[in-house]
Amino acid sequence: MRRACITGGAGFIGSNLADRLLADGSEVVVVDDFRTGRRAFLGDAAEHPHFRLVEGDVLSPGILEDAFAGCDWVFHLQANADVRHGLERPRLDLEQNTIATSKVLEAMRQTGVSNIVFSSTGSVYGEPELFPTPEDAPFPLQTSLYGASKLAGEGLIAAYATGFAITGVICRFVSILGERYTHGHVIDFYRSLKDDPREITVLGDGKQEKSYLYVQDCIEAILTAVARHEGQGGAHVYNLGTDETVIVDESLALITGRLGCTPAVRHTGGVRGWTGDSPLIRLDTSKIRSLGWAPKLTIGLAIEKTVDWLEANEHVWRPQVQP
Repeated sequence: MRRACITGGAGFIGSNLADRLLADGSEVVVVDDFRTGRRAFLGDAAEHPHFRLVEGDVLSPGILEDAFAGCDWVFHLQANADVRHGLERPRLDLEQNTIATSKVLEAMRQTGVSNIVFSSTGSVYGEPELFPTPEDAPFPLQTSLYGASKLAGEGLIAAYATGFAITGVICRFVSILGERYTHGHVIDFYRSLKDDPREITVLGDGKQEKSYLYVQDCIEAILTAVARHEGQGGAHVYNLGTDETVIVDESLALITGRLGCTPAVRHTGGVRGWTGDSPLIRLDTSKIRSLGWAPKLTIGLAIEKTVDWLEANEHVWRPQVQP
């Protein structure tokens, strides 16, 4: 890989990927408007001679064509990832996930870029009947606007792969943890405990069963799929996750143990924390494992590393004191 563009490259996964690609000898262009991305996350990358930042919204005219020029791969990680509050602003998922993906694909066609990695989600499976859930599982009804918008993006990539001979690597992530993590229930629990270590509220009954993956394991999986399919054409779908799950209350216990507190726990009740919250997420990862990849960290270790990083980076969980 000579040159890659990362949309959303100042975000959690994107900035870690930028660092990895630069370390591997690639040129990297990041597109980000910093609505959720952090400039601090690009601190190391910005000092690298093979790094370039294009600041702007992917929906703005000309931004992507400028960024994609001369690139071999596009890693399309930019998205609205706020699953929980999707019903409050339903157009946001359409614009930032589906329409943005259409814009990316058109800019690729205009600039001659023929390879894309797309950050999709295990949420596209809704509430499946088969666990672990394989990539070819029948789709149930969609349960979140986020999942539906990502599934639409997958469909666009598959159509462009057929019509314009591009290569699309579609990665259906579980939730990702690790350094530069900024969004999800682990940071929600952490922030709540830092504000008041005596008590905490857990959405739902606390028995929801979730899956997580450490960010560096995620990046290694992405690059494993890239190496397998570059220039091959077609759309190739991979689940990215671990073979284990963790109960929400158990994850809370790992966090409180790391922080040394014993709060009173109050559950709001019900099997779902919010509309669209899946009570069980466990993906079949045998396809990506068949390429020689395997995660190095367990979910428990990933949670602990995330808490340790949050402890050392107060500006992430207290935005009001962010430099």
